[in-house]
Amino acid sequence: MKISIITATYNSAATVKDTMLSVKQQNYKNVEHIIIDGASKDNTLDLVADSGHTGPVVSEKDNGIYDAMNKGVRLATGDIIGILNSDDFYPDAEVLEKVAKAFEDKNCDAVYGDLLFVDQQHGKKVVRKWIAGGYNKNLFYNGWMPPPTTFFVRKEVYEKFGSFNLAFKSSSDYELLLRLLFLHNINVTYIHKTMVHMRVGGHSNKSILHRLSAHREDRMAWTTNGISPKWFTIRMKPLRKVKQFIVAKKPQFALPSFIQNFPLSRIPSPELLLYKRSFISYALLAGSILFQ
Repeated sequence: MKISIITATYNSAATVKDTMLSVKQQNYKNVEHIIIDGASKDNTLDLVADSGHTGPVVSEKDNGIYDAMNKGVRLATGDIIGILNSDDFYPDAEVLEKVAKAFEDKNCDAVYGDLLFVDQQHGKKVVRKWIAGGYNKNLFYNGWMPPPTTFFVRKEVYEKFGSFNLAFKSSSDYELLLRLLFLHNINVTYIHKTMVHMRVGGHSNKSILHRLSAHREDRMAWTTNGISPKWFTIRMKPLRKVKQFIVAKKPQFALPSFIQNFPLSRIPSPELLLYKRSFISYALLAGSILFQ
């Protein structure tokens, strides 16, 4: 069973070495690593070459990260396709081994796992912890989605149901997951393991303005597919992120008890500042959505 990993790069010299190394060091060796570069102006491609990379490399201007991912999907020759962003990396050598093991079940169409958001400069410093949990279709109504960069899917699923919709600039991954899991009911398996470390500050976690734009696209993801969310679905999606900050610091506290009882003085700065900014940002977003 061959696994194709797609990494989209653009001026990614600061982080791409970690990404490349984390793929190269996997115990599972039947792996094709595809680099789709958006005509980087730094030495990204030199670093890719210096890493001993032997997979396909394409460097040309594109229409954004999802266009790059679609190019990778078309180039992939593997049975299974995964996405690993250029500022992300696998935390250990067993990730792809576990993915391949899950796909030994012929009824399994896709797998996903958990995700840690780590500090941009210090990759071992955890900022958020995204524990996805087992799949239940109704969870989508509550604003749930699996971490996209932990999502691996059979290539035949892309061929049957399509890949990333370029009409979306911020939420194409959400639309894809909604389409595959909720609309087409593909069979998915949850791997209870941290499968990816994602540096904060990447494409999917830029700013509150970016999140507001994504909020509008999140709603469009439902209507584009001819389905309707609950009145609270899109409002819940950003609020779920608040708990990820809390879990990263104090896993045993659920959101209500944390707000009531957890002493913020126990979170050292600058982590407290990061938490406060994130909490306030999402609270303001929730208020703006609720009263729009």
